[in-house]
Amino acid sequence: MKDTKNADRSLGFLSAPPPIPRLPKEEIAPLYKRLRLSVFMGIFIGYAGYYLIRNNVSLVGPLLKSELGYDKVALGVIANAVLISYGLSKFFMATMSDRANARYFLPLGLALSALTNLFIAFVPFATASVSVFATVMFINGWFQGMGWPPSGRSLVHWFSTNERGWKTSVWNCAHNVGGAGVGVAAAYALDFTGNQWQSAFWFPAVIALIVAAITFVLMRDTPESVGLPPIEEFRNDPPKVDAVDSELAHLSYWQIIFRHVLTNRVVVLLAITNVFVYTLRYGVLYWIPFYLKEVHGTKLAGGIAGFSLYEIAGIVGTLLCGWVSDKVFKGWRSGAGILFLGITGASIAIYWLLPVGTPFWIMMTIIGVIGGAIYGPVMLIGLQAIDLSPRNVAGTAAGFTGLFGYLLGASFASTGVGILINSFGWNVTYIVLIGVSVISVILMLIIGKDERRLIDEHHAKWGN
Repeated sequence: MKDTKNADRSLGFLSAPPPIPRLPKEEIAPLYKRLRLSVFMGIFIGYAGYYLIRNNVSLVGPLLKSELGYDKVALGVIANAVLISYGLSKFFMATMSDRANARYFLPLGLALSALTNLFIAFVPFATASVSVFATVMFINGWFQGMGWPPSGRSLVHWFSTNERGWKTSVWNCAHNVGGAGVGVAAAYALDFTGNQWQSAFWFPAVIALIVAAITFVLMRDTPESVGLPPIEEFRNDPPKVDAVDSELAHLSYWQIIFRHVLTNRVVVLLAITNVFVYTLRYGVLYWIPFYLKEVHGTKLAGGIAGFSLYEIAGIVGTLLCGWVSDKVFKGWRSGAGILFLGITGASIAIYWLLPVGTPFWIMMTIIGVIGGAIYGPVMLIGLQAIDLSPRNVAGTAAGFTGLFGYLLGASFASTGVGILINSFGWNVTYIVLIGVSVISVILMLIIGKDERRLIDEHHAKWGN
């Protein structure tokens, strides 16, 4: 059978570096402290950089319509190309990332995405037709898929189980930072250039190239690659699932993925759960302006305010959920997921049942609670995937759950919910969403039993 080490070498300069001899004991703690902070800042800044250049089409949609003649359908096709590509790439790039040097992989993807955005800005052929523009954006989405997997891999290798919830929740806020940053960067560039739509692509791309260089300086691959012990040994904190190093000489990498990801009961259940979680996330978010206007008579500005509040509350909810999963549930992520999904379902029901004439601030409060609650499970499922799979394939496991979330969950939330609204009205739509939240809780309860068993087994093994 194929030797996985040979497969690793096929990645060339991207291959993960081999371990080096262990440093003297007195050097380990100070170096670990410095590099943990450096690596964390690297993946935070680097991943935020990806959001500067992910899908800037929507920012200049009116300009693309007036100058290039693209209508809303065409712009939707171009923007959706990134969504589809990103969902696929998040999985397939993860299969490479788990064998690659994270220090090279993450900045390389960011730089390639930046170059793609520069191509859009400066080469007229890139936007000559809907099909060409969508193809270029599909390529951009593929490079974008190189951001999450090496970040997840770094979190696994540099932060142990009982601290990973909080660290991951803080890191997860990078997408909010980048999402806000692209708005500021694009607005500045458009103002400076007199509303030249190209500036919304090339100016954030230049910033992203600088961020990629900074990220490379800050990051390292694994502790073992710089002479440090594994994080589980350093912090005396057991993993929930053992690595599969002993299998590497007997199975190909894809055989390992099939055994530990594609047929892993817990990972498959997480992927299915992610479909329902993403349906809730976007099924509410996408339709806030429409629902408030059509049912409550709120002006468009009020709907946009609700949309923004939903995202801002997500930062608070993500941080709180990570802290709760570490400190209250002691690393049992499913417990936090069940709690936050329950709050999500209850809040959606209240949101739906609010009578016409309800004060605006009450509606905004409920929207904020929904946003804060649902973003916790969005973060947790990726965290559980890397927690509950061998660290050799942790990024692939997280990418697999993301593949389901983006291709099925996000698609249903946009197209499927739109069909529900048009065909059956708001009442049926929100009954369906409440049902989706109930199914999510049930699935998380099932996952929670397996997770609890793994925790108990490894605590017994490590004597904790």
